[in-house]
Amino acid sequence: MTDANPLGTYLRDRRARLDPATFGFPLTRRRTPGLRREEVAQRANVSATWYTWLEQGRGGAPSADVLDRIARAMMLADVEREHLFLLGLGRPPEVHYQAPEGISPRLQRVLDTLEYSPAVIRTATWDVVAWNRAAAVVLTDYSTLPSGERNVLRLMFQDSRVRAAQTNWQGVARYVVASFRADVARAGAARNVQSLVDELCATSPEFAAMWRDNDVQGRGHGDGAKVLQHPVVGPLSMEFSEFSVEGRRDLNLLIYNPATPADADKIRGLLGAAAEGEGQA
Repeated sequence: MTDANPLGTYLRDRRARLDPATFGFPLTRRRTPGLRREEVAQRANVSATWYTWLEQGRGGAPSADVLDRIARAMMLADVEREHLFLLGLGRPPEVHYQAPEGISPRLQRVLDTLEYSPAVIRTATWDVVAWNRAAAVVLTDYSTLPSGERNVLRLMFQDSRVRAAQTNWQGVARYVVASFRADVARAGAARNVQSLVDELCATSPEFAAMWRDNDVQGRGHGDGAKVLQHPVVGPLSMEFSEFSVEGRRDLNLLIYNPATPADADKIRGLLGAAAEGEGQA
């Protein structure tokens, strides 16, 4: 049987799943689970009557602003917010980029279990927000950099060590610029990165030329193989894979696995040397 009011059904279902205590509402005298209609309306700053009509399929189509406020009031995840817009307006919401505030301890523990596989998590604007110890000794020790400088694009064009590690820097850099452009556009973050782009155009003729090419690269190259030139252990053959973080579409996980046991031994040696250095400090 077709649901005559799918938007109202979805709102009722989401509302029933909410814990009143989480939102500071009393738990007494509740005949049904979840928040009351007037409590959602209060959090969304809309009238209780209008919200009730919305659940009942009355009063016409809601505006994007109202749906946005309801999504925030219910603390909907990105995919739930998108579904709400599709039901209410027949289209997804406009993209407004919000810089992530960090990752959960659970996600950091996932990185830390990858003992000999360098792994990082980056945003849609290619800022590195998390990494493991293997990444620190093989790629870059991001902890030594100010947070504003932990950007893959910036490091590719401004860090001589990162540049020297690429056996085909020109090809890698061009891919990074094209992928960065596509990710930024997809996330609606063009304004957020304009200062970085302007800076790199002014300081790097190579970046400026690649940016002017307007190339874009989709996510069809989520895995592959490459050789990194490490300043201590020499060439490291690595296989890499990239994944979207479930529930966090603003984040991507990149994992480098040593291609051979010999490469794993090199990383093990680097980690051991780093641990000895920390013990002597």
